[in-house]
Amino acid sequence: MSRKLLPALALLTLLAPPSRAAEPVDLGMVTRIRAEGFERSQVMDTLYHLTDVLGPRLTASPQAKAASEWTRQKLAEWGLANAHLESYPFGRGWSWSRASVRMVAPREVPLAALPKAWTPGTSGPVRGPVIKVKLDSEEDLAPWKGKLAGKILLLVETPRPDGRPERSENDEAPVHRYSQTELGDLAKFEIPAEREDWHVRGLKRHKLQLAANEFLTREGALATVSVSGRANGILRVTGGGSWEPGVNVGVPSLVMAREPFDSLLRLVDDGKPVELEVDVAARFHDEDLNLYDTLAEIPGTGTQGEVVMAGAHLDSWHTGTGATDNAVGCAVVMEAVRILKALGVKPRRTLRVALWTGEEEGLLGSEAYVKAHFATRPATTDPKQKELPEQYREATWPITPLPEHAKLVAYYNIDNGGGKIRGIYAQQNAAVRPIFEAWLEPLRDLGADTVTLRDTSSTDHIPFDQVGLPAFQFIQDELDYSNRTHHTNLDVYDRVSRQDLMQSAVVLATFLYETATRPEPLPRKPLPTAPPPRKEGKKGETKTGAR
Repeated sequence: MSRKLLPALALLTLLAPPSRAAEPVDLGMVTRIRAEGFERSQVMDTLYHLTDVLGPRLTASPQAKAASEWTRQKLAEWGLANAHLESYPFGRGWSWSRASVRMVAPREVPLAALPKAWTPGTSGPVRGPVIKVKLDSEEDLAPWKGKLAGKILLLVETPRPDGRPERSENDEAPVHRYSQTELGDLAKFEIPAEREDWHVRGLKRHKLQLAANEFLTREGALATVSVSGRANGILRVTGGGSWEPGVNVGVPSLVMAREPFDSLLRLVDDGKPVELEVDVAARFHDEDLNLYDTLAEIPGTGTQGEVVMAGAHLDSWHTGTGATDNAVGCAVVMEAVRILKALGVKPRRTLRVALWTGEEEGLLGSEAYVKAHFATRPATTDPKQKELPEQYREATWPITPLPEHAKLVAYYNIDNGGGKIRGIYAQQNAAVRPIFEAWLEPLRDLGADTVTLRDTSSTDHIPFDQVGLPAFQFIQDELDYSNRTHHTNLDVYDRVSRQDLMQSAVVLATFLYETATRPEPLPRKPLPTAPPPRKEGKKGETKTGAR
């Protein structure tokens, strides 16, 4: 090299911007976390108690409240500090103990069906003729006036243009894991398509439910039967009626397996007289109208009061035992902090675990916690909005951060079924991508290696993200979550992989430790601001920005 070039190269070196230092990773601690998580795991013991022992944990049910108390006690038993329950208002609880549906004409046969939550029982067996009814909108109610007394209604929906059901599991693989090609595609960012505000859809369903409850009660219908959203005899059941005190809960409402439901439809369409006998034992619980989130901590040693959180939702629907949705998430979160507590870690920042309730009804527990601790919005002044349940109201602006807002370094959520962690959604926060990639490097041999800047929705990280807090959901193998277990009677302990839960707990524990000991907090996105003015959507509906 020419001696004349050396001074120039030295000058360029001095003027060049410094390269970003590699994100440090405590490999010694990663080794210890893996040993504790793989050799002394308690994750399946936790899952067993949440599912087989406590059973389904429908929001506000006695079993849900027992689960909140048991998790508080368990976390305290493991030595976590400040294990407590935080309450917020909800409404009525509900439980059921018996349900049967029999066709008694033109022949006798039992049929697979289960009740919707928050609908009344029958006070003993009731019998009635079956008729086919379409109630897709409030406008569909009036034509049935005077025609429903003593009838059992098969509720049918408007078919798709091609006449096929919305989904069919017959052609789907029973278990799905991400391939490397699929993970590579997921890592590529896609500009999000404009989506209709879910509040519009939810409010439309809510209004129809209330109107139908009043109408069917007044008209004297005996019961309604809807078809399951899954084939192959799987019962996918959620809620009906109402948990709001003083609101009409309608008539007994059940969901029937698709195959017997379709058989009934064929008989009715052929003009055959069909009669069913329905017997449902259900009750409402009005003793305590509050819900409870479970919180516990490993205290930090720093003086800044910073916090790192991990959470999952404890509530479930009522037909299975809520294993993959979401006892697995709770078991993994609890196992992750158990691992760290067992290792005697002394993190700079406090590690806080949160087990939410009311997730299935609209992320209610995490939303209430965020409002109480991190950020508020002004109360609505619109009289029409005030008449609606809070979860259906439009967002108000601006967001006002509370003192704790500045202290939350990250929130991590587990709620995509029982599959192992394959990576993490960075929620369009580009600055965290190289950090997460570094933390995943020593976990690549466990199958966790993907960071995507894409958003993901519908889990309890959303209330945090919507007020500008760093909040993330992990990428998980789906297994049979979407096509078998999600909200169905198959959501039970037997559908869960021990190895997957152990892997997930180790990955989460690693992320919690690295976040809690990192010299600097995680980078944040800007605080959200009000979206552009509303504009008309399809068929006169409106679209709004994110909350």
